[in-house]
Amino acid sequence: MSNLVAKNDLLLRAARRLSVERVPVWMMRQAGRSDPAYRALREKINLPLEQLFRTVPKPFNPQQVEWAIEISLLPKRIGVDAIIVYQDILTPLAPMGVHFRFAPGPILETPIRTREQVEALHPLNDPSSQMAFNGQVIRGLRQRLDGELPLIGFAGAPMTLALFMIAGRSPMVRGGGISQEAQVAFQMMREAPDLIHELLKRLTRLTIDYLNYQISEGVQVVQLFESVADQMTRPLYETFVQPYHEQIFAELNPDAPSILFAKECSYLDLMLKSGADVLSIGKCVNLAEAQAEANGQVAFQGNMDNILLRDGSLDEITVGVNRCLQQGGKIGHILNLSHGLYPDTPFENVKYFVKAAKAYVCDK
Repeated sequence: MSNLVAKNDLLLRAARRLSVERVPVWMMRQAGRSDPAYRALREKINLPLEQLFRTVPKPFNPQQVEWAIEISLLPKRIGVDAIIVYQDILTPLAPMGVHFRFAPGPILETPIRTREQVEALHPLNDPSSQMAFNGQVIRGLRQRLDGELPLIGFAGAPMTLALFMIAGRSPMVRGGGISQEAQVAFQMMREAPDLIHELLKRLTRLTIDYLNYQISEGVQVVQLFESVADQMTRPLYETFVQPYHEQIFAELNPDAPSILFAKECSYLDLMLKSGADVLSIGKCVNLAEAQAEANGQVAFQGNMDNILLRDGSLDEITVGVNRCLQQGGKIGHILNLSHGLYPDTPFENVKYFVKAAKAYVCDK
């Protein structure tokens, strides 16, 4: 299946720093709880999340595939320039023997904290079988989209996955910061770095194989989510994050542009060395200065404050969108948020964000 054809290929061109008529726009978590149609569909389906984005139970019901496709496509009606596959960063961990359930947040009954547990993890050696559900969703989405919009696949970065596995739940607490359970991971980095590296090596191999599998099934862009980047000091980032990012991007199929999302990470010099085609930056980075520092090396995404989108007035959202588009320029820029949509973001604001992005005129 071709990864190059899309009737609206703005995002594909922007990711390659090619000329575009306008800056493309999409949002992380655009198919999620901020959308009343999503909430209504989830209530109608009445299944745990894990049954909507991975092979649970096995064999899975084909209707689960159709629901995942339907949810993925919901944002198309508001005018976004790309669709992202409905799944979770924890999705590929199940074939490793790491089974998170959602109640409602992710829970792993036995956290991964010993060498014996790490060595018992299974590789993703047959993704066409082990990730068959996700492959069917991707193929179904490409068929339904029929080239109308590009399709984005994604995976969690090794350190982010490691913190989930060690904590046994989300490592983040409401309002920011690391949970008490996740503090164990930082203790392990200090006291058992070799064990952390062994876990990260296995997760890196998993991530490469999973992203390449998604590309082989038809996604046209892939994004790597380092959702704990804001909790990593520079020495920790250089030791436990950067080498694995570089390995992942070096081994990805180059047919699909790649995006590195490192949540509120200010280490732009390191991100520029990752090998990603696009850097998704937070509000802590000045986008104009980042474009100047990159000097055409990569494209940029993100930077629009997701808190402003949740709490701001329509006029304030317009100002934020215009500032971001002005700083980012027209070439090598994808409009997105600093992080994912908050579930309590008014859906009117979400729709307005896309409308404001398309109304902006940039001559650069």
